[in-house]
Amino acid sequence: MKPFDPMEAMAAARHEFGEHGGVNMSVEASTTFTVLSPGTMPEIFRGQRGPEQGCYLYGRHFNPTVYVLARSLAALENTEAAYCTASGMGAIAAVTMQLCRSGDHAVVSDTVYGGSFALFQHFLPARTGCEATFVDLTDHAAVERAFTSRTRLLYVETMANPTLVVADLPALAAIAHRHGAQLVVDNTFCPLVVTPAQWGADIVVHSLTKFVSGASDIIAGAICARRDFVTQLMDVNHGALMLLGPTLDPHVAFQLHLRLPHLGLRMTEHGHRAQVMAERLYERGLSVVYPGLPQHPQHAILQRICNAGYGSGGLLGLDLETTERANQFMAILQNRGRFGLIAVSLGYFETLLSCSAVSTSSEMTPEELSRARISPGFVRISVGLTGSLEQRWLQLDDALRTLGL
Repeated sequence: MKPFDPMEAMAAARHEFGEHGGVNMSVEASTTFTVLSPGTMPEIFRGQRGPEQGCYLYGRHFNPTVYVLARSLAALENTEAAYCTASGMGAIAAVTMQLCRSGDHAVVSDTVYGGSFALFQHFLPARTGCEATFVDLTDHAAVERAFTSRTRLLYVETMANPTLVVADLPALAAIAHRHGAQLVVDNTFCPLVVTPAQWGADIVVHSLTKFVSGASDIIAGAICARRDFVTQLMDVNHGALMLLGPTLDPHVAFQLHLRLPHLGLRMTEHGHRAQVMAERLYERGLSVVYPGLPQHPQHAILQRICNAGYGSGGLLGLDLETTERANQFMAILQNRGRFGLIAVSLGYFETLLSCSAVSTSSEMTPEELSRARISPGFVRISVGLTGSLEQRWLQLDDALRTLGL
């Protein structure tokens, strides 16, 4: 397979001019659009004309500014098309509801973001009758056994939140496709690092709020997929996006589009700093989890599916065993060392720290946390970019010494 460079692919697609010749695209703020010929409107409603023919209907359906962002993201993820939503959960929910009907079934990784877990475990079964089976995605035989005649999708994260288990995407795609199901991959943790569509993913979702934004000031999501699936999402009678309406605001789309050209620089630096810190923590004998370490159980898988030059991601985990010790560790880092901030989310230019079991995975019961291998003292660290690497390491070292580690 020819090596794929997502930044090069996006650069080739990103060549937009403002309506007055500006080097940046213009923001189209209109909610509705003029149809120059009355006969065109029925064709738009029937899906026979759309943005590719220069035809727009209504802001909830398609918006020119949002459409440009979507095209750039599709190039980045090597898919035919994309659609941008108001949040990552909006993207995940819309995809699932488009693929599944009442009585259908999903196979889901047992270690996913807490909001995604709650969607499949609680919301969808109660509201739509779509059931889910949660399974250890590293056990491919168990994944295969979980499929039924009603299974419509296999849902995984490229790197599991928060445990950083790496999905063997080619193997999982083969399993899903053998059963006539779609492989849906959340790639929020590693844009550029991995391109799931290269390895058989049918649909790729993102929380653009995280690394793509990079500033923790925007909530947004994306769905990258085949053109026919995006068209289904926008169908006026059956489209989950058209009818549920999780539409991205064009002003937000414009801001996000300006941040894409330096995403590669940011991801490379996030990954470099995380790699150095993980190596030093491992040498210290601590229970550190990072896919860039040769000791990580799926290190070889990541090396096989990653794109060259973007590192192994900007997140690492440190298991301090108890919530009390994790809280003490984070308090020192924030309040004394100024190493980072105790906050959920990730991909920010400052380092963000959270104890996953009581924060972003708190939707799970103690038994579910145990099955997902999420320790009460597991600290997820989204490694930031501010300050020098050595300055940040000295602050981290100080906290560890204070705890006797």
